[in-house]
Amino acid sequence: MRTFLLFMLLMFAMIPSSKQIPQELPIFEIKDIKEEVIEIKGINEFLYAIGHQESGNRYFVVNRFGYMGKYQFGKSTLKTLKIKVTKEAFLNSPDLQEYAMKQNLLYNKNKLQKYIDKFDGCKISGILITESGILAAAHLGGPGSVKKWFRTGKVRKDGNGVKITTYMERFSGYDLYL
Repeated sequence: MRTFLLFMLLMFAMIPSSKQIPQELPIFEIKDIKEEVIEIKGINEFLYAIGHQESGNRYFVVNRFGYMGKYQFGKSTLKTLKIKVTKEAFLNSPDLQEYAMKQNLLYNKNKLQKYIDKFDGCKISGILITESGILAAAHLGGPGSVKKWFRTGKVRKDGNGVKITTYMERFSGYDLYL
């Protein structure tokens, strides 16, 4: 009953009296609200993307140049990382391949830290420079080719004709937290 009386009082109060000047109701605009999707791209997404590019994420692949596994490692890179195993042992160990990739990223980051510190966030030749892009380029062509590109602008290509700058662009913007 109390609710009914309150409702009636409110309704009565809303009816304009003859002494009140009716006011126009405000016009409200309805705008499209677009949700901004923030894609978080971390090391797992980076490794998946690199693996997909290199081998279709297949651990047991050897290409025509002899590069092996998900990330297409060469014997010289494995030697640099002090990973001494047979080709068969490497191909049959996904865990070893993941370990090798993480060690390679750390090795390349150490070699290229000066360039990461200096150029991260800058645009060079239309390419946004990021740590992940630099490390992807180093995975493709080695840290020396990345240094050379920063110093001279000379772009190295791999045996398939893929440029290090392509990797720099394609794999830009991942948060690796290495």
